[in-house]
Amino acid sequence: MEVMAYVISPERRGETRLPDGRLLGWAEWGPEDGAPVLLCPGAATSRHLGFGANAVHPLGVRLVSVDRPGLGASTPSPGRTFADFAADMRDLIALRDLITVRDLITVRDMANPIMVGNSQGAPFALACAAEGLASAVAIVSGADEVATPQFASVLPDDLRGLVARVASDPAGAEQFFRGLGAAAMSTMVMDASPPSDLQVYRDPVFAAAYRQALDEAFAQGPDGYARDTVLAMGRWPFVLGEINVPVDLWYGEQDTTHSPDNGKTLATRIPGARLHTLPRIGGAALWKHPTSILHTALTRLR
Repeated sequence: MEVMAYVISPERRGETRLPDGRLLGWAEWGPEDGAPVLLCPGAATSRHLGFGANAVHPLGVRLVSVDRPGLGASTPSPGRTFADFAADMRDLIALRDLITVRDLITVRDMANPIMVGNSQGAPFALACAAEGLASAVAIVSGADEVATPQFASVLPDDLRGLVARVASDPAGAEQFFRGLGAAAMSTMVMDASPPSDLQVYRDPVFAAAYRQALDEAFAQGPDGYARDTVLAMGRWPFVLGEINVPVDLWYGEQDTTHSPDNGKTLATRIPGARLHTLPRIGGAALWKHPTSILHTALTRLR
């Protein structure tokens, strides 16, 4: 088990104006000239909650966490799609110069950043990979495509009902998800977490950072979270089998909330994907094993 501070405050924060005038909020950790790693955060959390507090500088990683539209400091974009999000990331990569430099045998290759998708951020990272915007992808405690037919018979009754509602009445489901706020999200996460995760979540520094990330995410209201959730819980419109960059999937063996089979089915749907099952942890894998996650992604670039 890695010994570390789970989180620290962002070293740099800002907003980038997109070509259509909207703003995307971002936060950064690590050296400004480091290898760019773009984080798609988990459900209803803002850019404030990063990871790898003791890992980014030693590994030379420039970690960039981005508020999705309607969350934190990012301008709302009602009705947005996965393709819209990928287009926003394409613009952000260009405007913030988030380009990875790879030293190959004979040349220096310029490539897109590594992408990390945590929890509900997973399908957003995969959507970007499907659009060719990532050099490598790490999915950590990733929300699986629960609407895929393979899982129809194994979902808990309450989750099966929500998936059916998203499929039959997405507008009504989105309105339902608008009923959740920061306090309800925190309670839901804590109630579903094993003791190994609560060790992380109840750490005073982490707890304060997590609550700030929740409060920031809902600062403009619940619409951003609601839209994210409808997209994540519906059928994903991109083709996983066409992702042609290295993908690593990281799941804690005690994780009972993010994937019905801890990523086993998801790994078979992405060409060449590697599944890592982490012992003695649940959904808090991102904060317990950041060095392994980042080092593996950097190695995949080579």
